[in-house]
Amino acid sequence: MDVFGDNFEENDVDPAAEFLAREQDQLAGLEDEIKPANVPASAQVVNGISTIDPLRSMSPDIKTRLFSTPPPTKPAVAREEPEKIKIWREEQKKRLEIKDAEEEKKKEELRIAAKKELEEWYKHHKELIAKTKAANRNAEKQFVAESDEIEPGTEWERIAKLCDFNPKASRSSKDTSRMRSIILQLKQQPLKKGETA
Repeated sequence: MDVFGDNFEENDVDPAAEFLAREQDQLAGLEDEIKPANVPASAQVVNGISTIDPLRSMSPDIKTRLFSTPPPTKPAVAREEPEKIKIWREEQKKRLEIKDAEEEKKKEELRIAAKKELEEWYKHHKELIAKTKAANRNAEKQFVAESDEIEPGTEWERIAKLCDFNPKASRSSKDTSRMRSIILQLKQQPLKKGETA
């Protein structure tokens, strides 16, 4: 029933495993042919690998010459810049100085303008606070004067004075139209004792 040649029941030999086995057989004899290298007495063995310390085998006077004298340096060759680059550098320096001066002038102008605007804002703010304080004091005096004149049955009228009945409310506030209608209704027809809204 293997029409397509995909019978997985047969045990096929893995070609990669076959290749690795063949290579190991061929390389097995090479290990015997490699002779170990002569390792000097100054070598150290770290993790099965030998390392050679070259300073141990050096004579003391070679060590002092190597480490006491600075390495020779090449004399610095003075490169002279072309005339065009010198002229460009001088012009660039002048342009940058001019731009820096203009920038400082503009910064000073902006500081003066900002200081003036800030003073005007503080002046306007103080005037606004003074007006608000005066309005609050007048409203408080009026509220105290009206609170002394409490008559039975005028409670809803006093509450209606405190409420804002402007139907144009902002979209971010809650809908208070039902509350407004109830307060207006109670103002026009106050509840009698024992009644509930």
